[in-house]
Amino acid sequence: MPIVCAERLSKTYRVAQKQPGLGGTLRHFFWRRSRLVEAVRELSFSIEPGEMVGFLGANGAGKTTTLKMLSGLVYPSGGSLLVAGHSPQRRQASFLRSITLVMGQKQQLIWDLPPLDSFRVNAAVYGIGEREAKRRINELAEMLELGEELTRPVRKLSLGERMKAELLAALLHRPSLLFLDEPTLGLDVNAQARVRTFLADYNRRHGATVLLTSHYMADITALCPRVLLIHQGGLFYDGSLEALTQRLSPCRLVRLELKTPLSASALAAYGQVEAIDGREVKLLIARDQLTSAVARLLGDLQVLDLEVADPPIEDVIGQLFQRGVVQ
Repeated sequence: MPIVCAERLSKTYRVAQKQPGLGGTLRHFFWRRSRLVEAVRELSFSIEPGEMVGFLGANGAGKTTTLKMLSGLVYPSGGSLLVAGHSPQRRQASFLRSITLVMGQKQQLIWDLPPLDSFRVNAAVYGIGEREAKRRINELAEMLELGEELTRPVRKLSLGERMKAELLAALLHRPSLLFLDEPTLGLDVNAQARVRTFLADYNRRHGATVLLTSHYMADITALCPRVLLIHQGGLFYDGSLEALTQRLSPCRLVRLELKTPLSASALAAYGQVEAIDGREVKLLIARDQLTSAVARLLGDLQVLDLEVADPPIEDVIGQLFQRGVVQ
């Protein structure tokens, strides 16, 4: 049975229309006008227990609104929703113990206190005994590579250290369902990698289900075999990330370093010339012709170095967001 099941889920907001300046304020006070904004429209999907699913869309596509509906913070305007066997909007204690929502731009830790104090508060809220809380804190701290940072005031921690402490606080009650909204926002490359490693490890250890939104495609490619893509509040793709990449990028990118420079016309026989910079060349070659084309390149030309890769996933997904449809 799916742990998340959404059927024709919708959310519409009424937004006030006000002109700037004093005149606009007075007119708005006496003649209030508003319009309807459809943040999410007829969104249907399901997630099985233990899955790690990427939830992707451009800014304003409806990702955060959907996560808030899944966690019970926002009441849907239409459709049906079942999460961990509960209706999220009822906010039952058993439901809240089974989920967590982590938002990269929000924090729950108390700014002037060490993270350990916030952890103790969370443990008391969830009814976790002192000994068990200490064991869980130690386990998660080891997984997150946190040590003395837990005894320093939150305001003195780096952004990466704070984010790891936020994750520990959010997972102390050991939820089975994680809603993660930009958990690596603003982190450097090393901190992002550590957070990704932790999430994969947590999923393996506890079988937790993860729904992850991120603008860093490295997070999605490292963690999520399946992706949901939304555009203007509607779902337009649900399936394998690898299959989507192969479908949208029928070519592989081949980077060459040649002993002597060649013209584009001389290289066109091996594939589509993407770029030439002196002795460095980029070619796009169809996947089904890759083996033979590389063999001919190595046989015909003086190749000092050769690398085969997929086109950047950011470019592929970015084009999808603009179109809002998989062609």
